Amino acid sequence: MWVAHPIVLTDEERTELERVVRAHSSPQKMVRRARVVLLAADGMASRDISEEVGLHEEWVAKWRRRFREQRLAGLVDARRSGRPRRIGHDERVAIAAAATAAKDPSDPVSTWNCFELADKLRSEGIEISPTWLYRILKAMDIDLTRVRGWLNRRDDPEFWDRVRDVCGLYLSPPVNAVVLSVDEKTGIQAKERVFADTPPAPGRWRRREFEYHRHGVASLVAAMNVASGEVLAETITRNDSVTFISFLETIDAAVDPRSAIHVVLDNGSSHTSKATTQWLTDHPRWVAHFTPKHASWVNQVELFFSILQRKVVTNGNFTSRDDLIAKLIGFITRYDQTARPFRWTYAGDPLHVA
Repeated sequence: MWVAHPIVLTDEERTELERVVRAHSSPQKMVRRARVVLLAADGMASRDISEEVGLHEEWVAKWRRRFREQRLAGLVDARRSGRPRRIGHDERVAIAAAATAAKDPSDPVSTWNCFELADKLRSEGIEISPTWLYRILKAMDIDLTRVRGWLNRRDDPEFWDRVRDVCGLYLSPPVNAVVLSVDEKTGIQAKERVFADTPPAPGRWRRREFEYHRHGVASLVAAMNVASGEVLAETITRNDSVTFISFLETIDAAVDPRSAIHVVLDNGSSHTSKATTQWLTDHPRWVAHFTPKHASWVNQVELFFSILQRKVVTNGNFTSRDDLIAKLIGFITRYDQTARPFRWTYAGDPLHVA
């Protein structure tokens, strides 16, 4: 029968091992190794140490042996052997510089990929494969393929004036008035999947065939009553002033003639055309409030369009354009039965960091 050699600790060794076990900053692997030695020094058998520490008995024997042979130094991982770093500091700096530099504007290929960048680096004396280049760039958190869109909005004082105006309508609607948020949602595609989706199952997501048939597109113009959340929508074939004015006339006929109508609009051409401007002038109970440019988030009907997209369009299957239109209108009809206003909290003032 094999018997483990006893371990005898000096006072300094015991003090250091106990410090490692108590310290919150100690790696858990070092804590376990220190406990193995301390328990062994207290006379506990390797099998019992294995259960107490949560290490296999072979590992307990290993750290007992390493400590007996090398003392405290034996508990530290030995330096791993391996090929020395072939791509050094200077080369990695050059890689980062090349990957993050703007390409020559005359180059017809607008962005790098790992194959092309590796070729460029090799021409400059840095021998590297596309695979190894990808690993180095990933470690640097540099991605050559993904793009995030952004917009450098001019700091126009009119921006905040318009935001305050629109937000003021949401937070404090005028008395004896209806506040409507109006816009179009165009280019909604009627896609029919070649094969039906496979429903989700335990441990498996819904599966969708990537092939589909196109059956044209549909467009909507919609007005959302900010106070109630209800939506009035019509399908349109053209997004122009004639169509938009026709929709305004539909609303005008439906709203109590004693009420003013405040309408929130973006700066689309059908909303700002001469014909639309003249129509609004000829109907004085209508008051138009235009959102700032590049601020669609201020128009509440966009929130409804987002719901419509998620609930109907994104995962929908439409056998024809008419099928798409029927489902869009059907959803809106059902939505209005339980519609509630959005809770608007933004006051329209510039946000400042304290």
